[in-house]
Amino acid sequence: MALSHRIRIIGGVWRSRQIQVLDQQDLRPSSDRVRETLFNWLGPDLSGLKAIDVFAGSGALGFETASRSVDEVVIIEKDKRIHNQLLMQHQLLNSYPIHGEVKIILGDGISYLQRADDRSVQLIFLDPPFNKPNLLLSAAQEAGRVCDDQGRGGIYIECPNDFNLRELSTLLPNWTLIKSMETAQVKAVLFRRSSS
Repeated sequence: MALSHRIRIIGGVWRSRQIQVLDQQDLRPSSDRVRETLFNWLGPDLSGLKAIDVFAGSGALGFETASRSVDEVVIIEKDKRIHNQLLMQHQLLNSYPIHGEVKIILGDGISYLQRADDRSVQLIFLDPPFNKPNLLLSAAQEAGRVCDDQGRGGIYIECPNDFNLRELSTLLPNWTLIKSMETAQVKAVLFRRSSS
């Protein structure tokens, strides 16, 4: 099993611990800079929140969230090889116990969202492979139903920087884009539920 590199967790209980990332096509971990910006948006303490990392890949977003006292994070990956790697990485990380529960599920993230109850979680991460924009659109539509951010979480999306955000806004009619950043290749945005 070829391992390409390691990425570090940047905050919380597991700060500076490292995750090994498989050398596999379409596996593109969120960069340190993007994750640092995201968690500055969310704040240092995620206690009381439930989260879902819908397209886990490296697990960087899910593990970073778990490190910051979230009550529960569900990390979903449909590739069996990557899923096994996530299980191994969690076992290593868990030598430093955290506050919440981490569930690592082998399965399809969109199907998981479709089965989830309305407004049952507060934070959802959507970071699918960039060459599959339809996955992002399908997942965003479900995320808008499943997420109730309670003013603290939200729906976080990473997409190519040429992606048209108007499509997402149409699929999330009760949500407002409140934060965004761009790098050379990535657009990162956070939606929060609009005040009614």
